[in-house]
Amino acid sequence: MKLLLIVGIFSIFCVVLGTDNENARLLASKTILNQFLVEDKDLTVQYDIYNVGASAALDVSLVDNSFPDSDFQLIHGSLGVRWKRIGPSYNVSHVAILRPKKPGYFNFTSAELSYLPSEAATEPQLGYTSAPGEGVIANFKDYDRKFSPHFMDWAAFAIMTLPSLGIPFLLWRSSKSKYDGARAKKSN
Repeated sequence: MKLLLIVGIFSIFCVVLGTDNENARLLASKTILNQFLVEDKDLTVQYDIYNVGASAALDVSLVDNSFPDSDFQLIHGSLGVRWKRIGPSYNVSHVAILRPKKPGYFNFTSAELSYLPSEAATEPQLGYTSAPGEGVIANFKDYDRKFSPHFMDWAAFAIMTLPSLGIPFLLWRSSKSKYDGARAKKSN
């Protein structure tokens, strides 16, 4: 009796998972590739779309309206992309490079994805990418203070320590030369 119940549950599970296998199913992710988000420095956003379905996705459109022109400048790429076809078990990637105009907290939300799941479909399937979440865009001066090589600071440090090291060295050298000179005359 238990075996029959387990076989029945397993067959229902297989039927539920087996439905809609002939259509395309897209998984999409949005990733911020930068480790540090800095004002007036390039920000790289990568979009990855995976087709995990059994047929090709047609007329695929990816639109990201989460970067307003008042806060970001588009440097390279596009925030609206179209593909005619993404085959089954294929993936595509797209990269956009933006430049933040001002520092502060920014909520990176998801992009919108639409596609036709099969050739017979007339109504587009809608979806969203993953959302990277909230990020802090640092002020350029704060970033530069932490991560620049500080050449001018080290040069000023070297110049300021030169007298405190140089004067005792010169005094030692002059007394050593006097002592060595007196010692050389005495041994002759």
